[in-house]
Amino acid sequence: MDFNGYINTVQLDLPEDITTDYPFNIPTIQNLKKITFHPKVTYLIGENGMGKSTLLEAIAVNLGFNAEGGSRNFNFDTQATHSNLHNYLKISKGVQRMRDGFFLRSESFYNLASEIDSRDSEPGLGGRIINSYGGKSLHEQSHGESFWALFMNRFGGSGLYILDEPESALSITRQMAMLAQMDKLVNKRSQFIITTHSPIILAYPDAIIYQMTPEGINKVKYKETDTYQLYKGFLDNPEQMTSILLDEQ
Repeated sequence: MDFNGYINTVQLDLPEDITTDYPFNIPTIQNLKKITFHPKVTYLIGENGMGKSTLLEAIAVNLGFNAEGGSRNFNFDTQATHSNLHNYLKISKGVQRMRDGFFLRSESFYNLASEIDSRDSEPGLGGRIINSYGGKSLHEQSHGESFWALFMNRFGGSGLYILDEPESALSITRQMAMLAQMDKLVNKRSQFIITTHSPIILAYPDAIIYQMTPEGINKVKYKETDTYQLYKGFLDNPEQMTSILLDEQ
C-alpha cells in the first residue's frame, strides 16, 4: 500500500458566536480555512506573531499529544498555557495508523526532560524511559546535544513528528544532518509537520511550504519564501546590509 501520510487535512470550524480573544484574534487564524498536508513534510513559516506555534500546538493537542511536548503517553502539565483552538479543528486522517509519534516544543523541552527524569526515578515494571533517548539524562547534556539525542534515538519511523522550531538548539552542521535524518525517517513511512525560521531545515525538497501572513496562509515555493530571500539577500552582500541596518539605528 502506498503511504499517503497519517493526517491529510486540517480545517478550522468556528461557531459564529466565538469571542475575539486570543488566539481567535490572530489574523492568520481568522483567515484559516483548510490546510492540506504533504504525506512527507509540511512546513509552517512566517513572522513571529502569525500563529505558527499556536496552530502547531493545536494540531498536536487535537491528535492526543501533550501540550508541553512528548509522545502521546505523556500527560504532565507544568503550566496550562495552551489555547482551546484544538477544540475547533477538524483533522482528516489517513487510512494507515502511526506506530510512533512525537511533539517537540522547543520552549518546554526542559519540562519534558524533567518529566522523563522524574518518571525514571520511580520504580516500575518497564525499562527506563531515557533508554529510548540514548540512555543519558537530557539534563546532563547541552541543549543542542539533548535535542540531537532525541532526534537520533527516539524517532524510530512509522510515525508523525510535529516539530516547533527545532533549529533553536542546533548548529548549522546539525541542521544539515537533520535533513539527512529526516529523509531516512520519511523513507520509513514517517510524516513531519514543522515550524521553522531556518532556510536549511526548510530546504527538504519533497514538501509543502505554507507561509503565514496577516492575510492568510499561502502555499509558496522554497526560493519564494521570505526566509530564503532574506537570508540570501543578507549573505550575498553582508557589508551593505549591515551598513543599512546600523544606519537605521
